[in-house]
Amino acid sequence: QVRLVESGGGLVQAGGSLRLSCAASGTIVSIAVMGWYRQAPGKQRELVATITSGAGTYYTDSVRDRFTISRMGAKNTAFLEMNSLKPEDSGVYYCYGRSYRAVEYWGQGTQVTVSS
Repeated sequence: QVRLVESGGGLVQAGGSLRLSCAASGTIVSIAVMGWYRQAPGKQRELVATITSGAGTYYTDSVRDRFTISRMGAKNTAFLEMNSLKPEDSGVYYCYGRSYRAVEYWGQGTQVTVSS
């Protein structure tokens, strides 16, 4: 039973920073891809960033150059450094992982609220 647990969300003023962490608990597996999704009220969940085991990264256009994703592959741990936060960044952020056998894992989400 693999579970991804997020932490680091909270309330921050526009222009501030937050660092989200995601740690695996339960059965340890090798995760090929880790990432972060977010969902704002009334909107669909969107992919924010991903990072592969080879450290290749992807960012959605709205966060590129402001957010940085990183991981500790051996520990199946991911981080999302969020800088220059905007109110539009507010939402529930979910950690995501996919094993080499294409099994997906999700965290329960952590709330990020950016005040104007």
